[in-house]
Amino acid sequence: MSIAVPGDSAATGPAPLALLIPGGHGQLGSDLATLGVAYGSVSAPGSAQLDVTDVAAVRAAVDDLADTARAAGRAPVVCNAAAYTAVDAAESDVDGATAVNSLAPGLLAQACARAGVPLLHVSTDYVFAGDASRPYEPTDPTGPRSVYGRTKLAGEEAVSASGADAWIVRTAWVYGGTGRNFVKTMVRLAGERETLSVVDDQRGSPTWSAQLAAGLLELAARVAGGRGPAQRVLHCTGSGRTTWCGLAKAIFTEIGADPERVRPCTTDQYPVPAPRPAYSVLSDAAWRAAGLTALPDWRDALGTFFAEHKESLLAGR
Repeated sequence: MSIAVPGDSAATGPAPLALLIPGGHGQLGSDLATLGVAYGSVSAPGSAQLDVTDVAAVRAAVDDLADTARAAGRAPVVCNAAAYTAVDAAESDVDGATAVNSLAPGLLAQACARAGVPLLHVSTDYVFAGDASRPYEPTDPTGPRSVYGRTKLAGEEAVSASGADAWIVRTAWVYGGTGRNFVKTMVRLAGERETLSVVDDQRGSPTWSAQLAAGLLELAARVAGGRGPAQRVLHCTGSGRTTWCGLAKAIFTEIGADPERVRPCTTDQYPVPAPRPAYSVLSDAAWRAAGLTALPDWRDALGTFFAEHKESLLAGR
């Protein structure tokens, strides 16, 4: 993976990190685990290794991180990448989404507060109503319209109320090399259909999970060095904005397919169980003001992603 690690690496920071990454086998967690080795030691358990809804298991994992890190002269940080991200399934599985998105972050935060370990918690644009006309700031009023969004907001609130030394980082429209996502779906459908209709009235900022991971690790190093931002809720997404249709056309272009095969449609023409935000653009002004590196333009990032993954994506569709 050719993602550049920002300047606050283990080599330049006050101490190498010891990272615990719940959800470490998922899309974002896998990239955090891969890039995290440049900062120090990494433990990236998947759900089978660490049930984030189990109080005793969470406490034991955080306590072990704290003890082993400090014995080795490392700075412990938990970066929570565990989430219930099946947005439509959440509408009928409220208990499952609540357990992972709402209760588990609170358990992690309480364990971190108890052990004196800082926490980075990843959240989502879905905490907003999606009816804005300018990029959402971290301080803007929330108003989720889906079960997924409501459970993620409840998770944010649990983290904030825990007393932990914690930062919440909201992101949006994430894709990567691991798991299922919109980019992979479009590559597959390009090989199966002559044309396809994609929603063109929802706007957001596509975010490559590897670049998001690099940003989170830069933040982790700042936090571990006692230089965490004063602002405790931040936004980090790819720069620029597009629609799902615009993203699909760009994907077709990257794989050498005719982008005109992608036809625009409206949200009303593509009904799904969970309502989607019409506007998901998040402002990274607070992120940049904290001295953190802005993520590249979404279109440039997509090109870099395909330069690395195009062959495997086409082979696997």
